[in-house]
Amino acid sequence: MPSASLSLQKAVVGKLKADIAVSALVGTSVFDTPNADVFPRITLGEDQVLTERADCYEGDEVILTIHAWSREIGFPQVKRIGSAVRAALQGADLTLDDYRLVDIAVEDERYMRDPDGITSHAVLTFRALTEPTD
Repeated sequence: MPSASLSLQKAVVGKLKADIAVSALVGTSVFDTPNADVFPRITLGEDQVLTERADCYEGDEVILTIHAWSREIGFPQVKRIGSAVRAALQGADLTLDDYRLVDIAVEDERYMRDPDGITSHAVLTFRALTEPTD
């Protein structure tokens, strides 16, 4: 069975590409690999899977990061993208392969200027709780 992380990644990318508010801001520019030539864009970042096991329970907690990038002057565009990503995923009912999503919630949201002095950057961290379906 593939990891909960891979299944969640597939569902998150699908949700973000299908979301009207996200698409209005970045079009189809949602990637799982960085593409430095496209602005604005969303990329999936690093994640971590924490397995939780007990006598009668088995599940995974997936901590995942989503990055947004903009070259528009200031922070307004990247903050609008961050807000749209948050709204699309917070408590979303995502269908996962081989897993059931119990919950997904934003843990933190950071906005910064990249070292190039031009690019605005958002980093959103989500916590997803999953259980295997079998």
